[in-house]
Amino acid sequence: MMRTHTCGQLRATDVGSTTTLCGWVQSNRDHGGVIFVDLRDRHGVTQIVFDKDVCGVEGKALADKLRGEWVIQVTGEIRSRGDRANPNLATGSIEVFAKTLTVLNQAQTPPFEIDEHAKVGEEVRLKSRFLDLRRPAMQKKLITRHKVMQSARRYFDLNGFVEVETDDGLVGLGEMGGFLDWAARLH
Repeated sequence: MMRTHTCGQLRATDVGSTTTLCGWVQSNRDHGGVIFVDLRDRHGVTQIVFDKDVCGVEGKALADKLRGEWVIQVTGEIRSRGDRANPNLATGSIEVFAKTLTVLNQAQTPPFEIDEHAKVGEEVRLKSRFLDLRRPAMQKKLITRHKVMQSARRYFDLNGFVEVETDDGLVGLGEMGGFLDWAARLH
């Protein structure tokens, strides 16, 4: 199984159970032998703790190598953060103590931080569009568009309409900058 929960799903009621999460490494911090990783997916962020007493020396060594935007899978025990809870996160009352870590994909250092507070120029964002689409503001826009389109499709379907996709008949000519109506060439 790839995952049992999303990164925004776990709450204090889940304390004591085991979970498997997948996502992007948002940040990692080494605090005196214990490594903390913020794991992000489109649903939220969960704090992962790598303690050599739980994940072993090899697991902690691998966690020490993690970098931003690496994709990982973590299995571990959900524990309460007690009085150290983070009220700014939906999952702020818990943390996952990792038992196993699998690196699913490594990534180069991105040209900008995937963060809602990061100030990034439009040119840089458009050059790395796949990264820009991971930002919370863009995720919100994509999900809103999806819901609007689903609503429209549902309305039309309930009223007897059939959606038919057709080719628009235009082919880009690259550097020539124009468009050619290829359908006209066929007749």
